[in-house]
Amino acid sequence: MQALYTIYEIIAMLTNVLVMLIIIQFVIGLLFAFNVVNSSNEFLASFYNAINRLLEPVLRPIRNVLPSTGAIDFSPLVLIILLNIVLIILGSLLRG
Repeated sequence: MQALYTIYEIIAMLTNVLVMLIIIQFVIGLLFAFNVVNSSNEFLASFYNAINRLLEPVLRPIRNVLPSTGAIDFSPLVLIILLNIVLIILGSLLRG
């Protein structure tokens, strides 16, 4: 049973890292969109592109299901909610 808790903790840690990357992507995107940071900043642009390449395969199916809302992309929020739901379900299964 201890091994299952260890696996759950690893999944929770990886989920937290993924949520942090989603938030970082969102913040950098806002900084670029409102010209707080120039998009020609090579470090931030390359960091933003790397995060996009990591998250795009996960966010694309969510974007395909969600209706178009114009400039606001709700897929990161939906992904964060889904990840938390999965953690809650896994935690309940381990406790029950």
